[in-house]
Amino acid sequence: MKTQRTIRALIVEDEPLARQTIKDFLQGEEWLKVVGEAADGDKAVTLIDELRPDLVFLDVRMPGLTGLQVLENIKHDPAVVFTTAYDDHAVSAFELEALDYILKPFGRERFRQMLKRVQRRLLDSAEESEPSVRKRALHALKAKPAEYLLRLFVRDRRGRMVQVQVAEVTRLTGADDYVELYARNTSHLVKVTMNEFEKRLDPKHFRRIHRSTIVNLDHVVSCRPIDRRLCLNLSDGSEVIASRAGSQNLRDLFV
Repeated sequence: MKTQRTIRALIVEDEPLARQTIKDFLQGEEWLKVVGEAADGDKAVTLIDELRPDLVFLDVRMPGLTGLQVLENIKHDPAVVFTTAYDDHAVSAFELEALDYILKPFGRERFRQMLKRVQRRLLDSAEESEPSVRKRALHALKAKPAEYLLRLFVRDRRGRMVQVQVAEVTRLTGADDYVELYARNTSHLVKVTMNEFEKRLDPKHFRRIHRSTIVNLDHVVSCRPIDRRLCLNLSDGSEVIASRAGSQNLRDLFV
């Protein structure tokens, strides 16, 4: 019978209450062992490289070295779950790189869901190795909100990280609290708002043609009028209908 390996975890949090909450929520998780704690970034760098944990719970903002600076200074490359106070830009950045994070104050159910995903990824040897969390995190935390996206990472239906080039995206559709992104004849759910996507996509290529739809103009094959609106045929074979305002915007663009 194969013995399941134990995941060694390090907690990096400057707030004592947050450190204790994480430890409390980890109680009973027999697959995971906390091997150390750090209350500041300098100690975190030392412990990460000395203990070489499999997983680090890393606060984004701390006195001294920030979470970003910790990542820039470590040699070891562990899996990371970021902890952060609610911040629209930070959350969007993490989602666009498919990074694991939990918001302060921590909720037990959200924490449990995150742990399940981490456990499956770290303990399932059948999974292919993922792109470096450290590299994706550095990209996310260094990115400026005004920069247009060139690529993003999404989770496929098996929970693996998949890189998507933005040029391959044909359309984005609002789906409750998520956006459904279509690329290479596959759809992915991303927990980023339509408004955030609209700000981060180059308007030379992407246009919002409806409250719940953004299209990549490079993938528009043809269009035809339906009453006072336009129906667009896209390269993946799909059709989308623009709102009246969106149709007028497209007419001005096409002319």
